[in-house]
Amino acid sequence: MKNIKFSNLDRNRTIEKMSSESFDLVVIGGGITGAGIALDASSRGLKVALVEKGDFASGTSSKSTKLIHGGLRYLKQFDFWLVKEVGSERAIVHKLAPHLVIPEKMLLPLIENGSYGKWLTSIGLKVYDILAQVSGDDKRQMLEKKEALKLEPLLPKKILKGAGYYAEYRTDDARLTIENLKTSLLFGARALNYASVEDFVYKKDKVAGVEVKDVLTDKTFKIKSKYVISAAGPWVDELRSKNNSKKGKQLHLTKGVHLVFPWEKLPVKQSVYFDIPDGRMMFAIPRGKITYIGTTDTNYNKDKDSVRTDLADAIYLISAVNNMFPKIELEMEDIISSWAGLRPLIHEEGKSASELSRKDEIFTSDTGLVSIAGGKLTGYRKMAERVVNRIAKKMEEDHDTELKECFTDKIALCGNVDFKKYKHVKKYIKQVFERIEKNGFTEHDAWFLVTNYGKQTDRILEYYQELNDADVHIRMAKAELRFCIEYEMVQNPMDFFIRRTGRLYFDIDGMRTLLDPILEEFKKYFDLNDAKINAWRNTLEAELDDHSNFSLDRA
Repeated sequence: MKNIKFSNLDRNRTIEKMSSESFDLVVIGGGITGAGIALDASSRGLKVALVEKGDFASGTSSKSTKLIHGGLRYLKQFDFWLVKEVGSERAIVHKLAPHLVIPEKMLLPLIENGSYGKWLTSIGLKVYDILAQVSGDDKRQMLEKKEALKLEPLLPKKILKGAGYYAEYRTDDARLTIENLKTSLLFGARALNYASVEDFVYKKDKVAGVEVKDVLTDKTFKIKSKYVISAAGPWVDELRSKNNSKKGKQLHLTKGVHLVFPWEKLPVKQSVYFDIPDGRMMFAIPRGKITYIGTTDTNYNKDKDSVRTDLADAIYLISAVNNMFPKIELEMEDIISSWAGLRPLIHEEGKSASELSRKDEIFTSDTGLVSIAGGKLTGYRKMAERVVNRIAKKMEEDHDTELKECFTDKIALCGNVDFKKYKHVKKYIKQVFERIEKNGFTEHDAWFLVTNYGKQTDRILEYYQELNDADVHIRMAKAELRFCIEYEMVQNPMDFFIRRTGRLYFDIDGMRTLLDPILEEFKKYFDLNDAKINAWRNTLEAELDDHSNFSLDRA
């Protein structure tokens, strides 16, 4: 699969094309839902433009639990439809990007007076397997206490009854978003980050485009289109207000927080889905050198552009881990990073944050603005299909144009050239390691490159060969940065460190080491002055502090 240049170095030309051409569809929002819509619509033959007010995946889509999972807990709510859909979607999304959506066995401990009893868990996981069409080794197993402790010695011996053992998939949500977007470019879509929709353009009282502000220059321009879909996540209701169509059902935002620890502090052998004393469930997920835990589910009505982990969130999560794993004594100072994000759920009167449905809903205003909200990361492809089906119907009614059926289940994402199964990904990781081992890199370094970029790692290694830094890790990071600037619309170091590479969450020490060399590269690429670089340095240092330090003023 070829790489199409996708760079803010070409920003002026991108804006000129967006403002001078007419489109079939404008998508507002560059999270996973918007990216999925752009790919679905463009692959069916529509001319698509997508705009995002921040960086791609900078809202909810870089702050999930980073699992493509079937929503086992929705069985408890008897939401069989949701379990069936997202359960079967896991295998599809894994097939599309096996380097990004990685098989992950999940252990569900059964404890005295816990949420899940042995009999109900066995039946529940069996139903889960059937609904999600799970086959082979991925089918659930019920483990006795001894077997469970062998798999995870940290579990509480005194109250452990056994465990369920089943399959899920781990991902990087922000990378999944950018790869969907890049794949849509192969079908002619255009996309721009740091482009905020300020208003709608109307023709005969119908939405016929958007007025956009380039956040980097404050200049405005218009994009003409037949239809507009708002997939703006937590900001959907603001856009409905601009369109004077915020009526009926509305969003209910809840906050989810995750904490990151060095693996040595929480050395779980594989992912664990476990009880919290208040009746909720929580994940502990090992990932390379770290283990992360989450999540909370609390109502949120503060600034949507500044969602933070506070002291109460951290105490709640640490207490839950220490309660489940008696040998573990996590403390506040053990936290090395964290993230907090919002779920844009649909409000239901009388229901708590945890009880709200994760189903998506589509709203169409009198002026024709189509908005989609709710849903889960795992179901992004089906959400896109449903909303593009609405546009397909309108295209047929209004313009006598018949679109293809959705076939995104067959479109491999960028980075997946010939990975048929995960074993091919593992083979490629081994090949990459053999290529870089002589330069002092580890297997973890090879794993990091391939599980971020897939076969695009080849291009990064080409860039690596062209550089001559003495420190090989700085040299490799600069090669990554060049790739991300030229092919992934990186505009600033926050895009690179947080959303394209996940270093702020998963390798915060590595990020500190790379800070100055990467800032120097930005200075060269974008021809920036010292004042801009120093401002970015201050922002990055504030991000490092904000994600890793918790004190009483955060309560």
